[in-house]
Amino acid sequence: MKYMILASCSLLIALNGFAQTKKRPNIIMIMSDDHAQNAISTFHKGLTETPNIDRIGKEGLVFKRSYCTNSICAPSRAVIITGKFSHLNGHIDNTVRFDSSQQTFPKLLQQAGYQTALVGKWHLISNPTGFNYWTVVPGQGQYYNPDFIKMDGKRERVEGYATNIITDKALNWLDGRDTSQPFCLLLYNKAPHRNWMPDTADFDKFRGRKYPLPPNFYDNYEGRTAAGLQEMTIANHMHLASDLKVDTSSDPNRPWQQKVSGTERMNAKQKAAWDREYDPITAAFKKDKLSGKALAEWKYQRYMEDYMRCIASVDRNVGRVLDYLEQHGLAENTIVIYTSDQGFYMGEHGWFDKRFMYEESLVMPMVMRYPAGIKKKGEVNEMVQNIDYAPTFLEYAGVKIPADLQGKSMKPLMEGKKIAWRDAIYYHYYEFPGEHKVRRHYGVRTDRYKLMHFYNDIDKWELYDLQKDPSEMKNVYGDPAYAGIAKELHQKLDALRKQYKDDSK
Repeated sequence: MKYMILASCSLLIALNGFAQTKKRPNIIMIMSDDHAQNAISTFHKGLTETPNIDRIGKEGLVFKRSYCTNSICAPSRAVIITGKFSHLNGHIDNTVRFDSSQQTFPKLLQQAGYQTALVGKWHLISNPTGFNYWTVVPGQGQYYNPDFIKMDGKRERVEGYATNIITDKALNWLDGRDTSQPFCLLLYNKAPHRNWMPDTADFDKFRGRKYPLPPNFYDNYEGRTAAGLQEMTIANHMHLASDLKVDTSSDPNRPWQQKVSGTERMNAKQKAAWDREYDPITAAFKKDKLSGKALAEWKYQRYMEDYMRCIASVDRNVGRVLDYLEQHGLAENTIVIYTSDQGFYMGEHGWFDKRFMYEESLVMPMVMRYPAGIKKKGEVNEMVQNIDYAPTFLEYAGVKIPADLQGKSMKPLMEGKKIAWRDAIYYHYYEFPGEHKVRRHYGVRTDRYKLMHFYNDIDKWELYDLQKDPSEMKNVYGDPAYAGIAKELHQKLDALRKQYKDDSK
């Protein structure tokens, strides 16, 4: 009997140890809005410093070629939670309402026993579903003293700065969760979305720093019809008041958006700090009377300074989340991802914003760590897309991946396994007519080449040799030297459109 008891105890200990090794991971996905890959120091040195985001990459993986399927805010978010391209999840542009009754990975995790939460920018118009807890900003949200929609439909205004408040709410939820269950937390920042309003705590950062002008800042768009038709240049389409914080209310020649939007929400202390920062900038601008290239380059420097300040706040709050996990013994068994809903232009081609399939807006920064499950550290160079998040989370959680998901689990790549992987990605942008007048287009990107078709009110093809022309300045479509490549890419594009069931035109 004594030996049987001992044997039973040994078995229980062994089973408990097995259960611990099979413990399902927690998941935290931190996503910012419009964070350019080159504005993270893991990916690019010299523009800014992001030590906390870098920390995730140093302790885990850096995805060098992570791409979106449709470079605009709401559609990218819909792709992430459904694992399906825009034409199948129905959210093709920022104007439509997301069908929240459809299958999403948070719903599947919730059904499998996960506690799920969403805090921050949702941007899909319909209320979130599949979450045990959610609180989201209406639409784009506000930087200062933002409103939040609660699960009961009521709104509350919270005093403070959006990035800090979103992180506060996320950490508060973690404090009150049921610790017997694994969790999935989506922490979605508003920043650094336009109009780049920094935290008052960051006004002393980057003041006087000179950012290098991109070599193609004065792009003339030769051979690229659609690129020349856009309305998103820093020189001509970035507003002095709403974007660059220069008060032009007394200037009769600038009747539109003469005042900085968002400052009316500030309390007295916030507004005083704001005025101390921007009143001298306004005074100097009015005194200098800049024009031409001098004005365009001043706009670029002003834009970059505030954009990087917003990112400094994001990075600081990422550090708060990482520190919380360490302090509460959660770091080892928690998958942490930092990404953005798409890329962003920082003066390349003379632009801000996103939308195009050109590299700067196509690429999504992504770093990931999972100490208990990923022993490999370093770079992942396979081409991944935002359709791949959902199947990855589900596989790690031990949940069967539905057959209708269009992405692939990144788990084998994260574990350093050599497997057959995609050799090309597909992209489709729809929002035209619309803001910035970027034409509808779809395309394919391979390791070296990119083929795009702009359609609707125009019919133009573009082909780029990314090895010889990484800045995508020379369209070689129609060049006899690339005729064979063009034919192969057309075939690949047709195959991907069929694979992903995109028969739209």
